[in-house]
Amino acid sequence: MVAARRTVTKLGSSILAASIAVALPSITCAASASTALSWNPQAAAKYLDQRAAWWMSWPGSARDQGTSCISCHTALPYALSRPALENLLDEKGSSEQEAKLLDGVIKRVRLWSEAKPYYGDQAGANKASQSRGTESVLNALILSSADARRGKLSDDTRAAFRSMWALQEASGESKGAWPWLDFGNEPFEAKDSVFYGACLAAIAVGTAPESIRASGDLVDNVKALRDYLDREYTSQSLANQVVLLWASTKLPQLLTAKEQGAIIDAILGKQLDDGGWGLSSLVWSWKGTSVRSLVKLWAKSESPIFPAKSDGYATGLIVFALEQYGVTADNAHLQRGLAWLQHNQLPDGRWPGYSLNHALEASSPTKLFMGDAATAYAVLALTEIGQH
Repeated sequence: MVAARRTVTKLGSSILAASIAVALPSITCAASASTALSWNPQAAAKYLDQRAAWWMSWPGSARDQGTSCISCHTALPYALSRPALENLLDEKGSSEQEAKLLDGVIKRVRLWSEAKPYYGDQAGANKASQSRGTESVLNALILSSADARRGKLSDDTRAAFRSMWALQEASGESKGAWPWLDFGNEPFEAKDSVFYGACLAAIAVGTAPESIRASGDLVDNVKALRDYLDREYTSQSLANQVVLLWASTKLPQLLTAKEQGAIIDAILGKQLDDGGWGLSSLVWSWKGTSVRSLVKLWAKSESPIFPAKSDGYATGLIVFALEQYGVTADNAHLQRGLAWLQHNQLPDGRWPGYSLNHALEASSPTKLFMGDAATAYAVLALTEIGQH
């Protein structure tokens, strides 16, 4: 574990230190995670597999060379979370959908110079370059995560990283980051999602089973990435800072202990009374309107209130990031977050999520996009606690 990952008692943070002293009923966690679960991993796996299968067969996600788009709401979270259920369910190897998704990523990495970008410029200005930058990071993250489970960096993953580094911005305000898809959709494809993408790149670098960050020809690239994240993080939404906290547990010297503590204090300050967190309270905009503007409109009764309620994506991601940092199961805030996750799985196996951008038709499978992300990060949070 890197030096940045410490027990919460060493933070010197007023909120965090106080939280440890709060006495709450214990919940099912580390010692009994595999024997007395209060959530249903079989149902979660079934939901995730069904959604991955639907996504990879949906015409809207189809790309050339017989591949599909690696979406930040469905495909990426699935690739990161589904393996966490294998030991819990005593599965012998990857699911059919996992293997298919990984094969598609490898295919596009191998055909990088031939495969068309996810979107061409006919979809909007700079969409081709944004697509390439986004895909390069997602490919590297998915493959490095798969290799970390095997313990060896593959040639395909090395190729994915080469493509990623080749597209890193070399100048301008985004120097050190990557071009990133911007369709005005928070939290994955908006103007501020360039930072989110850079955090994912840092996670990919830090997750790789071999220390590629120490490679002599990559020192400048990794430094530029660190410099970008350090330069920009104070101006970021808390949603992005949560992902940065996660990244800081993978890439050493990304944040100081004081900076990590400040982010954690901000996170804990947003915890709701029911123990969860709500995505709308962590971002800069709601359905294309800034949160500040919405507050003003709400005060004048000119806008409906955006949901001040917990959801699986925000709660799962935050709990998982705190666990990655080293917050332990006896921490009161973490207990409350885990309890919310354990008590809010829906009958179909998913966790609730909501879109910050669209009022989707109830009959459309696309209405479940944030439910896909919510379920994946809930699974990561609930399975990770058993590792400490």
